[in-house]
Amino acid sequence: MSQLHRNYLHHNQMQARNQYSRRDALRAAARVGVVISTASITALAGCALDPANPEGRQGKEIRIGSAMFPESEIIARIWAYALQNVGVAAIVVPQIGSREVYLEALAEGSVDIVPEYSGNLGAYYGEVPVGADADSVMQAVRDNLPAEFFIAAIAPAQSKDAYRITRKTSEEFGVKSLPDLKRLLAETQSIRIGGSPELAERPYGPKGLTTFYGLPADRLELVGYGDSGGPLTIHALVDDAVDVANIFTTTPLRDSSGQRVDLVTLDDPKRMISAQNVVALARRDRVSEEAARILTSISKDLTTGDLVAMNERASGNEKASAGLIARDWLSGSTK
Repeated sequence: MSQLHRNYLHHNQMQARNQYSRRDALRAAARVGVVISTASITALAGCALDPANPEGRQGKEIRIGSAMFPESEIIARIWAYALQNVGVAAIVVPQIGSREVYLEALAEGSVDIVPEYSGNLGAYYGEVPVGADADSVMQAVRDNLPAEFFIAAIAPAQSKDAYRITRKTSEEFGVKSLPDLKRLLAETQSIRIGGSPELAERPYGPKGLTTFYGLPADRLELVGYGDSGGPLTIHALVDDAVDVANIFTTTPLRDSSGQRVDLVTLDDPKRMISAQNVVALARRDRVSEEAARILTSISKDLTTGDLVAMNERASGNEKASAGLIARDWLSGSTK
C-alpha cells in the first residue's frame, strides 16, 4: 500500500465510519470533481471514494492531483475544468500531501498530472545550474525528469521565494536589489531576516546572501516565523521587528490584521533564487498530446499576478473555494 493510499484511508476513517449517506457521497464526489448519478452512489460509498487507490480507477479519466495548499488545488481545478470543457474526462484528487507524496502518487499511477514549480522540480530529480535563467532551468527539468514523465504545459506564472522590504526602508536607504543590502548594513549593526526556520539551510537563505552578494555572515540574523512568509512575517516586517523578509511572490501582501501593506521586492540580478514557473508534470502513458495542447493553451495566460489574486480570494475575507476561483479565472481567460 502506498503512502498516498494510507493517507486517504486514514482521512476517510476520520471523516466517516465506513458508511456514507446519499448526501455525503455526493459531497465527496464533488470534492474530487466527479459528476455521478443516483445509481452510482452505492458503488461510490465503497472503495471508489478512495481516489488515491490506483486499483480503484475506472475508465480513462485523467486524474489531476494537488499538493496540500490552496494555490496548487486551484491550478489543478483550472486544468481539470479546461479539459472537461472540451469533452475530456478529468477529475481532481486534491490535498494529497507534500512533494514526496504526490510525486509517488504520480509514479504509481494514482494520478496523471500534478502542478509543479520548475526550479524545485528540477532540483528534486537532479541539479539545476547555479544562476540559471528560466529557460535553462526548464532545460534542466527536462534533462532530470524520469523517462515516464513529461512537461505538458508551462505558465509564465512563478511562485517563488523573494526578499521584500518596506517601501520606507527602500527609499530611506536606496535599497532596490539584494546587492543594495550593503547600503543598509552600512547604517545598521546587522540585518534581521524574517523567514521560516528552514531558510537557514536553503541555498537562497542567509548563506546564499553571503555567497552570491558578499554580505558578511556574522551580520545576518535569521528571525524564524512558522507561517512561511505569511501574515505574521509580513506584520513583523511592517513593525520593524525584522529588516527584510522572505515572502513568496504569490503571497497576498496583508498583515495579521488583514491590512494591505506596501512592500518592495528586491531584485536578484545573479538569480540566486531559481525560476519557479508553474508547470504541468504528467505521465506519458496517460496524458495525450491533445490534452497537453489544451493545458498549454490555458496555462500560457496564467500570470504571477493571477496567482496573487487567487490566493487572496482563498485566504482573505471571501474564503472562496478552489473550484469557484478556478471557474471564475477560466471563464475570464477564454473567448
